[in-house]
Order: sequence, then structure tokens, then C-alpha cells
Amino acid sequence: MALFAASVDTPEDNKRFAESLALDYPILSDPGRQVAQAYGVVTPERQVAARWTFYIGLDGKILAVDRNVSTATAGQDVVARLGELGIAKKQ
Repeated sequence: MALFAASVDTPEDNKRFAESLALDYPILSDPGRQVAQAYGVVTPERQVAARWTFYIGLDGKILAVDRNVSTATAGQDVVARLGELGIAKKQ
């Protein structure tokens, strides 16, 4: 399993943000918004990316999407969804 975040901010902004939180996973930068548009998290009407969580299988297919992400419970929510999807916990 791999965990990463994606953002429409610049690599420099994402680096500062990741360092400020001491994140142990990468933040991918998409300042041109092409990937964000492809995933539907930005639209011509909404240029600020929606905070969604995508669960992508080893085959590259999207297994699930959580569109109502709460920053307060995101960690627990991800663990619960991974369990629902039958993805084993890391030993």
C-alpha cells in the first residue's frame, strides 16, 4: 500500500506545508490542475480542489472515493475504509 496526498499548490508550497506538519508521506504537486480535473476535484466552476480520498487498487482501478472528508477524523476514516475494502493492516 502507498499513501500520498495531491495538491494543486506548487512543489515549493507543498514542501513547506509537509515540513511544517512533519509528514511522513509525499505530497504530489499539480499546479496545472490537469490531474485534479481528470479526477473531478476541480472544475471550471470550482478551482479550489475538493478534499476527496481515492482508494486505488494495485491494478490502477478506483476501488472507492470518499467525498466527505473530515480533517478531524480522516485517519480513522481511512483505516475503516481500508478494512471495508479488505486491505490488510500493515504488520
